[in-house]
Amino acid sequence: MQNNVLAKVAALPQMPMAELATMWEELFQVKAPKYNKPYLVKRLAYRLQEIAHGIDSGIIEKRLEQYAKESLSENLRKPRGKGIHMPVAGTRLVRIHNGIEHRVTVLDNGFEYNGAHYRSLSHIAREITGTNWSGPTFFGLVRRNKEGKE
Repeated sequence: MQNNVLAKVAALPQMPMAELATMWEELFQVKAPKYNKPYLVKRLAYRLQEIAHGIDSGIIEKRLEQYAKESLSENLRKPRGKGIHMPVAGTRLVRIHNGIEHRVTVLDNGFEYNGAHYRSLSHIAREITGTNWSGPTFFGLVRRNKEGKE
């Protein structure tokens, strides 16, 4: 069985596009995309091996979804204050205010803006606007409700 799969995979580059398209439709149950031949060969080779070794793409999709959920949950720190989730260190927050782009980098122990260290986003928002602002609201981490409150 192993040799049969290897032989099929090895033969793919020499096959005409029409045969590759037919094989694609048999293996994927959809019409072959109109990509170049190397793309079809790579995807077909992978699928042939996937079938031969019993790897179910449904299982793979479930694993990927689980990894994505875990990754998303890890990308948010625990809430500070009123349930506001702060992004992980290294995240760049960008806000355009009065036509000027302002970039803030999230650090483990605060924030960096224009080369200076700040303990809160609200201090940075005040620096930018000249008025008191909720930093998380100013940078779009929290949405205001219709009454203008967080």
